[in-house]
Amino acid sequence: MARKTALATNNNLHLEEPWRLFRIMGEFVDGFEELSPVGPAVAIFGSSRIGPRNRYYRLATQMAKRLVRAGYAVITGAGPGIMEGANRGASAGRGQSIGLNIDIPSVQQPNRYIGKLLNFRYFFCRRVMFVKYSKAFIVMPGGYGTLDEFFEIVTLIQTHKIPPIPVILVGRPFWEGLLTWMERELVGRGYIDRRDFQLFQIRETPTEILRTIQAFYRR
Repeated sequence: MARKTALATNNNLHLEEPWRLFRIMGEFVDGFEELSPVGPAVAIFGSSRIGPRNRYYRLATQMAKRLVRAGYAVITGAGPGIMEGANRGASAGRGQSIGLNIDIPSVQQPNRYIGKLLNFRYFFCRRVMFVKYSKAFIVMPGGYGTLDEFFEIVTLIQTHKIPPIPVILVGRPFWEGLLTWMERELVGRGYIDRRDFQLFQIRETPTEILRTIQAFYRR
């Protein structure tokens, strides 16, 4: 009986695999169709667990407003916290405010400041959209997801899977401990080259961030 149950389970899984491929293809097709008309965009990552009174929420709002007024669309992960702050600033600046939402068990609700919303079941499909359509990445304080996004982007640049692109960390007090450890342990032990430590920069104000992005593309 147990063997029959196991065989039935395996057969069901085998039948599900083609449908999973179609779902993955559908997410890519929808993403390409929706985002290909978007002009130059900047992705903003950060914690979903802060409120509007937090300084980084306010900074994300100010920064996004400056970016859209300079002609950039703003893309976030569509959730609350810093993502909401960024979408709020883009909306207030009358620019394109885009959210790439992910379906997760905790049920992330898209924030109300998004002009164009896409929903994804698979993290990797969503990540491809961020990488393909963003001209710069701004990484603000956050948790595991934010750190994953930061290290994924610098890995893609380091391995020449994508061209060099501005990667900007915001909030020196938050990042300083990690960067000290990286320089001591990763650079110091030869796990990365010193030039790999220069694949990103730290900036503190919306003006500095915008100037950094503009200077990169003027070169």
